[in-house]
Amino acid sequence: MTIQQISIFVENKAGCLEAVMSLLAKNDIDIRALSIADTPDFGILRIIVSDTDKAAKVLADGGYVARSTPVLAVEIADRPGGMAEVLGVLAKADISLEYTYAFITRHTGSAYMICRVEDNDKAAGVLAEAGIKTATREEIDKL
Repeated sequence: MTIQQISIFVENKAGCLEAVMSLLAKNDIDIRALSIADTPDFGILRIIVSDTDKAAKVLADGGYVARSTPVLAVEIADRPGGMAEVLGVLAKADISLEYTYAFITRHTGSAYMICRVEDNDKAAGVLAEAGIKTATREEIDKL
């Protein structure tokens, strides 16, 4: 099971990130999770939002370079070692992460990590065999 993430190229200077966030807010798009990786000139903002299709259109109309990518939202135990267990299952199956970021929820006991891997289906299968749940878009929206 995958969910869609949007990656946006954002100029690395004062006010640019706020402009993206304000554009999304004005269009009633809620951010569920985010990660920013930067370089001296640009950053890559990766977000999970309440309405991916609408966000992609709003961003394109706003002149931003944005791309939607399928990723896994993996439920992890919200305790020390929870993420290490998931990473261990992936490593044992020789599945490399391109990147990952995590977020907590209002629900106690669980956190989630967003994983970008080469083969989402293989990773989801390996995780399911190990008893590790991946979340659907609907489940993320309820968090």
